[in-house]
Amino acid sequence: MAEASPICRGKNLTLETVLAFVNAMPLVPMKKAEFHSATESNLKGWTQTHSQIARQLALYYEKDGMCVPRFTKRESFTEILEYIVNWAESYFVPNIYTPSLKSDEHRTTNVYAFLKHKVMLGESSYSTACTQMFGIELNNTDKLRVYLNNFTDLIISDDTMSVNQHLAGCVNPEIYPEIAINSAEDYFDYFSVEPSKNVIAPLDMEYPLQQIFYGAPGTGKSFKIKRDTAGQSVIRTTFHPDSDYSTFVGCYKPTMDEDITYDKNGKETSHTKQIVYSFVAQAFLQAYVKAWQFYCEPEGGETKPQYLIIEEINRGNCAQIFGDLFQLLDRNSEDGFSSYPIFADMDVKKYLEKVFEDFSFPDSLISHFPDYNGNIADDIKKGVVLVLPSNFYIWATMNTSDQSLFPIDSAFKRRWDWKYIPIDTAKEKWDIVVAGQKYSWTTFLDTINAEIFDVTKSEDKKMGFYFCRAKNHVIDAEKFVGKVIFYIYNDVFKDYGFDRQMFENENGAPIQFHEYYKNDGSVNEEMVTKFLTNLKLNQQAEGKEENE
Repeated sequence: MAEASPICRGKNLTLETVLAFVNAMPLVPMKKAEFHSATESNLKGWTQTHSQIARQLALYYEKDGMCVPRFTKRESFTEILEYIVNWAESYFVPNIYTPSLKSDEHRTTNVYAFLKHKVMLGESSYSTACTQMFGIELNNTDKLRVYLNNFTDLIISDDTMSVNQHLAGCVNPEIYPEIAINSAEDYFDYFSVEPSKNVIAPLDMEYPLQQIFYGAPGTGKSFKIKRDTAGQSVIRTTFHPDSDYSTFVGCYKPTMDEDITYDKNGKETSHTKQIVYSFVAQAFLQAYVKAWQFYCEPEGGETKPQYLIIEEINRGNCAQIFGDLFQLLDRNSEDGFSSYPIFADMDVKKYLEKVFEDFSFPDSLISHFPDYNGNIADDIKKGVVLVLPSNFYIWATMNTSDQSLFPIDSAFKRRWDWKYIPIDTAKEKWDIVVAGQKYSWTTFLDTINAEIFDVTKSEDKKMGFYFCRAKNHVIDAEKFVGKVIFYIYNDVFKDYGFDRQMFENENGAPIQFHEYYKNDGSVNEEMVTKFLTNLKLNQQAEGKEENE
């Protein structure tokens, strides 16, 4: 069993985790007890596990009975992202938080630089490289894998390492930095970073042009987008593991073509249909064309916005799906246009040239691209280059509990604003109805979410209010089992066992999922009632709220 740990266990190092830490901690130095108490009130589990990894992230340090936070004001998303990327590329072991690795026995090593160097030498095994770092088997390498995938250009899939060639400008730090770290304060100061001029500033507009709504399933992310875009032009798509550039932008597909011939009098003499291959625009190009149409044809002097909504953006390989469109996501903070036009491929060019034939692109576009070599308006119209106009909004949703098959790299992430949608269990008065008895949906969510967090120490697996849709304010037993209990058994507790009281049958043995159904396939409502009773949910009397 490996005992040497280059990083502690705890929440996986995602951007959401870092944001949660930063937002939970006080902004001023405090006595240790007060600091931890205040943070625990905002983030459950802080004193048990989270504080340890937060110190390794150099988000705060302890000295003379005081806790000193890194951030003394609420920072923007881009500033926090820049910090954590710098940390990921600079993190070294041994350090003061890795007691299992002693500095006098092991040479100070930059983890990212060491592993990237191995890739450059043609060595792709992640586990082998980790062992080679100090000549011993390391523990918690799964946690290293997460932060490297999320915040560096390294890609680690299973045991194979590679470098993401789509990320440009990544640093190449020293593998063996000569540093003198003797205290928690020294360690803290080592990761300080000045704000970079290259960081994309938030867009000064009523709504961000590119934003991702994220949170637990059922929190109402899609509903919020639907509400905010009501009455607007919206094109919606959903990413999945098989999504690629062609399904997002466009490709040639078989279509039916009609061939009609006429005689000299104009009378139809024959009518035949044949299959031909034509370029078919997909969600991105459809929205792109509509956005430019609205830009070129303002109504009453106002340019109508066009929204492209991407549901479940983290379920697809974003680097593959966006391809060179990635460059267009760099938007000018002053006017909202893409900062860097890209050349369109020939198929897209031909399509746009035909579609834009009757569009009148204003010559005033040149003022937005003073460094462009040529007539930007003419080149956009001809489909030579692609540019996102200032009225083109790209919004997306992301369930943090979904197990993404492909990591979203930091370069892609920092081109978006991020909007967290918290869990609110008191939206409406919904009831779970089982065996003729009513149970409060809100009370159930509060209770089960507390159980979920107690076991997983994660917000990601909790359920939002709209996780399960009620009909006439009622969630019946069949929907409750098929959606809610199925999720609890197969997604939440499958890795933790079923030894909690809520899963016990009348004999104290775990209730198996199949026991919620009878032999004829109907719901075993007695077993569902037992599950709810185990959670200490009270049946509601008519006209009264539960636990009133």
